[in-house]
Amino acid sequence: MARPGVMVLSTLVLVLFHVFVHAGQNQKKTYIIHMDKSNMPADFDDHTLWYDSSLKSVSKGANMLYTYNNVIHGYSTQLTADEAKSLEQQPGILSVHEEMRYELHTTRSPTFLGLEGRESKSFFLQAETRSEVIIGVLDTGVWPESKSFDDTGLGPVPTSWKGECQIGKNFKASSCNRKLIGARFFSQGYEAAFGAIDETTESKSPRDDDGHGTHTATTAAGSVVTGASLFGYAAGTARGMASHARVAAYKVCWSGGCFSSDILAGMDQAVIDGVNVLSLSLGGTISDYYRDIVAIGAFSAASQGIFVSCSAGNGGPGSGSLSNVAPWITTVGAGTMDREFPAYISIGNGEKYNGVSLYSGKVLPSSVMPLVYAANASQASNGNLCTSGSLIPEKVAGKIVVCDRGMNARAQKGLVVKDAGGIGMILANTDSYGDELVADAHLIPTAAVGQTAGDLIKRYIASDRNPTTTIAFGGTKLGVQPSPVVAAFSSRGPNPITPEILKPDLIAPGVNILAGWTGKVGPTGLPEDTRNVGFNIISGTSMSCPHVSGLAALLKAARPEWSPAAIRSALMTTGYSTYKNGKMIEDVATGMSSTPFDHGAGHVNPTAALNPGLVYDLTVDDYINFLCALDYSPRMIKVIAKRDISCENNKEYRVADLNYPSFAIPLETAWGEHANSSAPTVTRYTRTLTNVGNPATYKASVSSEMQEVKILVEPQTLTFSRMNEKKTYTVTFTASSKPSGTTSFARLEWSDGQHVVASPIAFSWT
Repeated sequence: MARPGVMVLSTLVLVLFHVFVHAGQNQKKTYIIHMDKSNMPADFDDHTLWYDSSLKSVSKGANMLYTYNNVIHGYSTQLTADEAKSLEQQPGILSVHEEMRYELHTTRSPTFLGLEGRESKSFFLQAETRSEVIIGVLDTGVWPESKSFDDTGLGPVPTSWKGECQIGKNFKASSCNRKLIGARFFSQGYEAAFGAIDETTESKSPRDDDGHGTHTATTAAGSVVTGASLFGYAAGTARGMASHARVAAYKVCWSGGCFSSDILAGMDQAVIDGVNVLSLSLGGTISDYYRDIVAIGAFSAASQGIFVSCSAGNGGPGSGSLSNVAPWITTVGAGTMDREFPAYISIGNGEKYNGVSLYSGKVLPSSVMPLVYAANASQASNGNLCTSGSLIPEKVAGKIVVCDRGMNARAQKGLVVKDAGGIGMILANTDSYGDELVADAHLIPTAAVGQTAGDLIKRYIASDRNPTTTIAFGGTKLGVQPSPVVAAFSSRGPNPITPEILKPDLIAPGVNILAGWTGKVGPTGLPEDTRNVGFNIISGTSMSCPHVSGLAALLKAARPEWSPAAIRSALMTTGYSTYKNGKMIEDVATGMSSTPFDHGAGHVNPTAALNPGLVYDLTVDDYINFLCALDYSPRMIKVIAKRDISCENNKEYRVADLNYPSFAIPLETAWGEHANSSAPTVTRYTRTLTNVGNPATYKASVSSEMQEVKILVEPQTLTFSRMNEKKTYTVTFTASSKPSGTTSFARLEWSDGQHVVASPIAFSWT
């Protein structure tokens, strides 16, 4: 028999449990409601009235945050879980999805990409001068005073433009011009989650308080600015990829993140406004396409001829770490350029190591200084990471401190060292980052080193009773080789949603990129950083994405008749995956050759993309067939396509037949009674090529690293006699069973002696 005190306690726990459950069920969250507009009851002559009626039927006090009229039909609102479930049962409701929070994926590029050559420069500038291409950038907003938005020499705003310059705090209608032709902000989803925006710290307007949005927008389409640099680093002429293209900024990201209801509203408006290219350097949790707001919005945009470029994510080097993998999105990973900002470290045993830094303040004495490893100067379990308050001042004062990379911001670690009395920092990579070198504008003398050097320096500290070091800074160094290499942070394949679609599509410069910056915060973005700069150098697939967005705008200006799929194909099939010496592009995370799961079709090569010879084109119907191949229900497809689609029962739909410029072949590993089976797996993929050049005959060739995989192309010759002629071929892959986790790669090329139309092939056994 239970004691009375225990019974009372049990009853109290049970009551509290029910209270918490009830409170959880009644807690309101933001939901996005997809409506079947074609089935609007005859009683309504306006779809918004129908939307409002459906909402009020489950929640009388609820209001719509946004109505969506283009990329989806529907609205967003705040509901309890019970209300959302009730609403989902109503007729005319396609789906009710809880809002998702997205995160940002946070010059020499034109020269490195070959855009400064005489022929390419002449053609691109000629195409751009008459260009009316508009790039819509969904990000943290824009700093309109940046020199990169100078509209000198540009003609009138394109007549196709239907957008506006939205007025808000610190932002006027006159903030826009013929370069920055539009700017809007979307905050209702964010405010529903976090409350009203604190306008003492954040501008409720299109103004960029963060810097990320200005950096991505000017990378894509910044005007030519001479004498650009960050504290003298990377000095030269800054220009975006499409320096004559127009920019429309859509602020959908705030200090607490980017919310899907705001992102969807931004995409919806951008399509209505008339953008030609959409650039999104953000990503969220990976999910099926009919649940992925960016994928849904991108489908509608692509179906209306808009090229959509998204960052692959910064989840590398782990496999399957990608986001934004829908086949109608161009997914961009990050590589390095041939430019570094060296820092030189000499330690007491005579050894010397190279690192990187953008430090610009008072330098350290040339004499040796005492050195300590943060883990030995802290009582915290993660003291090696130099987190706030973790260092013991008595063990750090007057010394250079080795801090491990990870957890907190890289530049913030330096402030932790400074607050504890340290005079400098060596920032050492751990195995998560390998020998990748990312430079920062540190607030104390700092050199960042790769894992190899960091481990050797820490080993020296452990072996010497009085370790010492010096740090010197080397400015800007050009012509660094090998370049490019795949960045360690760049997210990798295989594609976690559809393994038969190879992602990322390609890589572009994303490490140490110089571009425009906000006047609100310093280059590190830390509150303590009061330095004001017009340009900043940062890294991430956030930086590689707008490179491709700008290059797509260049191609759109030069080849206005090309579809978004044709533009992506041109960029992919002309990309390069080897250096001039024939060796594969390196992966800095491993120090070994990268693979198509890392670099996709390779590094972008825009001058070659201008004249690809052949392209793999795709239409909306092709994407719908792809959705049928995924066994999506008519309801799921309608969420994405906004129209009634019934997949034919007597038709075979195959993901393998989506006309994609690359190949991914997932294979099952034999097990159980079939473990020793020698029967090979035979898979056939069908592709169609469209001629966008002169009449020519192309011959196929295949290179493969695994002899056990046989690849047959039929026919092996394709003859094109006119522009836009199409020819179809089949590739048969015959593969033996391999242990789970085995991967193998090949490359298919079609060549007429002038053009090489290349496709990567990736095999994976699971």
